[in-house]
Parts: sequence; structure tokens; C-alpha cells
Amino acid sequence: MTAPITQGFHHITLVAADARRTLAFYTEVLGLTLVKATKNYDDPSSAHLYYGDATGAPGTLVTFFEWAGSPRGRFGVGGVHHLAFSTPTYDSLLMWKRRLQDVGLPVSGPMPRGYFTSLYFRDPDGQVLEIATAGPGYHLDEPIEALGQGVMGQQPHQLPGTRDERAIAATTWPEPVPTITPVMPLTGLHHITGMTDDIERASDFYQQALGIRLVKKTINQDDPDTPHWFWANYDGTRVLPGSSWTLFGWSPRAPQARVGIGQTHHVAFRAKDAEEQLAWREHLQSIGVEVSPVMDRTYFQSIYFQAPDGQLLEIATDGPGFAVDDSAVEF
Repeated sequence: MTAPITQGFHHITLVAADARRTLAFYTEVLGLTLVKATKNYDDPSSAHLYYGDATGAPGTLVTFFEWAGSPRGRFGVGGVHHLAFSTPTYDSLLMWKRRLQDVGLPVSGPMPRGYFTSLYFRDPDGQVLEIATAGPGYHLDEPIEALGQGVMGQQPHQLPGTRDERAIAATTWPEPVPTITPVMPLTGLHHITGMTDDIERASDFYQQALGIRLVKKTINQDDPDTPHWFWANYDGTRVLPGSSWTLFGWSPRAPQARVGIGQTHHVAFRAKDAEEQLAWREHLQSIGVEVSPVMDRTYFQSIYFQAPDGQLLEIATDGPGFAVDDSAVEF
């Protein structure tokens, strides 16, 4: 049986302290659509909010469990460091910087990451967010047909101590951006970055389990002693947008992540339909991965499993989608 290959991210689910505060931030500040507000299937006492584009298309979705009164989460091995939204151009990135600063958010960037340029900030619960440009892309320093073959160094202007932090901080859009213009909407998940304690083991796992291929070996540009590797749906001719999963290679002595407010609960990848998902379940079991039964989430079906470092993963079907009902909850 040929192993399936995911088309990329379906959604990412985070933990929030206050659903109303989250609603205001992700819709009014970032311009996402509240696609659905329901009960949490596994904990009906809490709300589950889904944000994305107007239709809730896979790859645009950021969802939240409201865990009011719960402890804060903790960065660590087997967790997510940040999630990145995509914006088309450098100009639109600068517009986002000005807009975020004008509403009082501290923003870092535009950071020259080589393959894209990025801004960093935090949501009201402390989750690190990034907005990244669509390009220039991973073929900047390697031929597109041979990505991920060597360890790529970085230029001095990208690294702490030699990059011009003052110029970076001063660079922004010259005019206020009180509303999100037609060139600015966030077009989906650009990449998601996690943390692992064995990056070679992680690479073997993700390539075998999800079919994503290694497209870049580089370093964490804010901590050059830490490896930073990238995997994606890659066929030797292109890297599919919305499929880039990246990991920082931390020490085996680093603490494990703790799920809680301000941290990610799980990351979901795409299966096109129920048939493909069942093939995936069989494939995961065949390589010794413990995987849940198929669970009906109304808008998609899900299976869950863990990476060797403890990261909770999901494979969710593209359909039937959020138009299947008009349910909602007050919160």
C-alpha cells in the first residue's frame, strides 16, 4: 500500500482563557471570520471557536478551546513554538506591522528570514504569532529539485549581533492602517513551528508518517546553536503552500511542553476524504503508531496520534465542511 501524503495543514487548535477576548482579537484585529462556535466535543462544558476564511477552508483554520481558569501552558519539547499566517508581499507585511502597532501590540520585525520575511507578536493569551510573506521561497539557496540536501548557513544580516536591529525596529508602513485593505487579508497558515528533542528521529517520523519531505536544514536565526529544519508537501518541482511544518531541535534535557492557556493543544493535517483517512489509519498502525478510532467532529472526521516527542497530531478530512449545519452557541 502506498503511504498517503498530506496536502498540508487542516487546522491548529489552541487554548484560550476567554472566548470573547479571543473573538475580538482574531476577528477585529486580524480580520479572520468566526466560522463556527460550538461546544468542545470532548468537554461540553467549554466552548470551541473556529476562525478562518469566510468558508472555513482547510488550511485557514485556527481553533480555540476556552479553558477559563486553567493554568498557563509552557513551551517545551513536543509543543508548538509559534504559528505563522501568510501575507502576499513585503508591503502588506509592513501594513500589518503598522496596524498591529497602532492598536498597541508590541511587534518584532520585519525579520529577514531569507525564504520569507516575518513579523512576530502575541495574542491576548500569550501565544506567539507570526505573519510571513509568501516568498521568495525555499529555492533561494538550493535548486528547487534538490531541497533539503545540505545544511544551509545564514547571512550576517539575518543573525543576532550582526543584523541591524535599529533599522528593523524603525521599518514600518508610513501611514496608519485603521482597516484591513484588500491586499492585506491573511491567506491561511504559512507554517507552524514546534520543538523536538531529537530532530533526526523527528525527520524520519514525519516523512514516514505524513509523507512530507525534508526541504530545508538550517539554524534558528535567533539562536544559531539550535538546528531548524523544515518539511513540506514537496514533489521536486514545488513546495505546496500551507504545508510547511518546522521544528527547532532542542536539547534532550529540555522540559516537555505543557498544554494550557496560551499554548497549542494539537496540530491537524489534511486528508481529502474518509477513504484516505482510513488508509492513513492503517498506514500509521502498520508503522507501529498508536492511533485513535475515527471520531465524528460534524464538520470533519478525525484521528489522533502522537509524535515520538509527544506532539499531539490529528488527521482531519476536508469535508463535509462548516456549511453542513447552522449550529452555534452563545458564549
